[in-house]
Amino acid sequence: MTVKAEQKHTPMMQQYLKLKAENPDILLFYRMGDFYELFYDDAKRASQLLDISLTKRGASAGEPIPMAGVPFHAVEGYLAKLVQLGESVAICEQVGDPATSKGPVERKVVRIVTPGTVSDEALLSERLDNLIAAIYHQNGKFGYATLDITSGRFQLCEPRSEEAMLAELQRTAPKELLFPEDFEPVGIMANRNGNRRRPVWEFEIDTARQQLNQQFGTKDLVGFGVEQCELGLCAAGCLIQYVKDTQRTALPHIRSLTLDSQDQSVILDAATRRNLELTQNLSGGYDNTLAEVLDHTATAMGSRMLKRWIHQPMRCQKTLNYRLDAISEIKQDALYTELAPTLKQIGDIERILARLALRSARPRDMARLRSALQQLPELALSLETVAHPYLKQLAEFSAPMDSMADLLERAIKDNPPVVIRDGGVIADGYNAELDEWRDLANGATAYLDKLEHDERDRHGIDTLKVGYNNVHGFYIQVSRGQSHLVPPHYVRRQTLKNAERYIIPELKEHEDKVLNSKSKALAIEKKLWEELFDLLLPSLEQLQNLASALSQLDVLQNLAERAESLDYCRPTLTEKAGIQIQSGRHPVVEQVMDEPFIANPIALNPERKMLIVTGPNMGGKSTYMRQTALIALMAHIGCYVPAESAEIGSLDRIFTRIGASDDLPLAARPSWLR
Repeated sequence: MTVKAEQKHTPMMQQYLKLKAENPDILLFYRMGDFYELFYDDAKRASQLLDISLTKRGASAGEPIPMAGVPFHAVEGYLAKLVQLGESVAICEQVGDPATSKGPVERKVVRIVTPGTVSDEALLSERLDNLIAAIYHQNGKFGYATLDITSGRFQLCEPRSEEAMLAELQRTAPKELLFPEDFEPVGIMANRNGNRRRPVWEFEIDTARQQLNQQFGTKDLVGFGVEQCELGLCAAGCLIQYVKDTQRTALPHIRSLTLDSQDQSVILDAATRRNLELTQNLSGGYDNTLAEVLDHTATAMGSRMLKRWIHQPMRCQKTLNYRLDAISEIKQDALYTELAPTLKQIGDIERILARLALRSARPRDMARLRSALQQLPELALSLETVAHPYLKQLAEFSAPMDSMADLLERAIKDNPPVVIRDGGVIADGYNAELDEWRDLANGATAYLDKLEHDERDRHGIDTLKVGYNNVHGFYIQVSRGQSHLVPPHYVRRQTLKNAERYIIPELKEHEDKVLNSKSKALAIEKKLWEELFDLLLPSLEQLQNLASALSQLDVLQNLAERAESLDYCRPTLTEKAGIQIQSGRHPVVEQVMDEPFIANPIALNPERKMLIVTGPNMGGKSTYMRQTALIALMAHIGCYVPAESAEIGSLDRIFTRIGASDDLPLAARPSWLR
């Protein structure tokens, strides 16, 4: 729009159009009083997406302005709906002072909410990772980077084929995917929400290295083991730049970049992941999946970690045996009966820490963090007798953090309000100046009682009372019968039927203090709130290690409980090629059947490399094949398996298919298994 065209609009609409021009491709929520308003095409689009009324607001440049709006206090619900639809929203707030502004109050975009970068609790699926990713392609090879802004996990990999790239996309399921304008394998982007086209220069390797070194405060990336992964770094550089642009704040919780090497993983292609129904069934739901059977975790962060383990089985037998040893110890001592209730009280501190790092944590986040830290001494008691090095290490990382718990106990009220805006968050006794202004705001009853007592004794007026009302403020009231005793310096403020009310300079001075005290108390409280972030952020790395340790403990105690409750056995992992399973069972089918599952053996070895399984349709062939695949997969996440015994050799890939009519809810019946 030209300057001449802009001048035809009102000053407020000029301001809006300027901000909209800076954010042309996304919805702009423009704060006006108690509403976020949308105008023109944004209003038309939002009215359809959110099912809200489309109205008009006066005229600008001679034309009626289409308008739609949502109340500011209910904005999270509307944002959640837009994010689920793959939309992004720029939040524009008033940053100027209305009292001193000439013309429209100054406004600016304070954050951009996108599907992959949301951190607000109301906008996130509790038990699923929320990833943003970037993809880059050159000479048939790919660079791929993912970031979970709610935990700070930042990873890259370099899939070597389109098939491998599709498998990664299915494994990670990013909510938002960035790709360069000249991206060639466009088929990969098909049937996806949240695709974002970015300028080619954002993927340049030099720009990427500069952005990443700036984020980590490093001179190079050698220490992260990713220096040679140029395609992956191109994707990672674009990704970190995009997140910085949308968050408009520092990202101290993103502290490293790790290489997700396929060499240490059991590879599952996209079709195998889909057909094994690991975390999502063929209909797109959660029912009758491996995750539904295994996931009885106490915390949402544990649930998310378990799903990551399921989707990325590993080949490192040392790590797998560490997990199995830990599960065995927890199972043998029934330690899960103590750990689960304590972990449930701790909750999802991983995402609270992300909001803390972004300085967007709310008072109740701080209260929940305090509550979590208060549970650590009890957790330490439960872990006091653990013997395995892995469990001992987790116990060390989850040791009590008394100084931080004490800080939050002193700083935050027991039941704080939702937001800091109106105050009432900082606890009494935390700051003397705040307490003083609060006392004034509450009328400083001790001061008024003393004034009343002194004035009554000084002038011998036993009916004298000091009071307050919203119309006349503070006053000294004397009955009509004793009004002749009132001294000359008392100034009459109000006459009542049976009394007179007066004001004196000392009380007037106190009144002026009280009238200003609420705003001063709120200003001090907001300052203390910001300082609280400064006090907590130096311990962010320690808190992130705590969250990781608690997540692992949760997964391990959960798998121990599942092993006990579902009668699973510990698999034996060997370097020899082969699979020996006695009385194996399908972990999902046995849970949906009304009758006992008929267990099946399998034996594969160098002399017996293949089985040809025949039988009628719906006779159980796919079940037999998939139960073997699932048992092998479960062994390679370090989990007990549904069998009498299982010896699993080293695997590098798992393939499987599914029959034309295989639907677990429909097909889970005894005829499958005969």
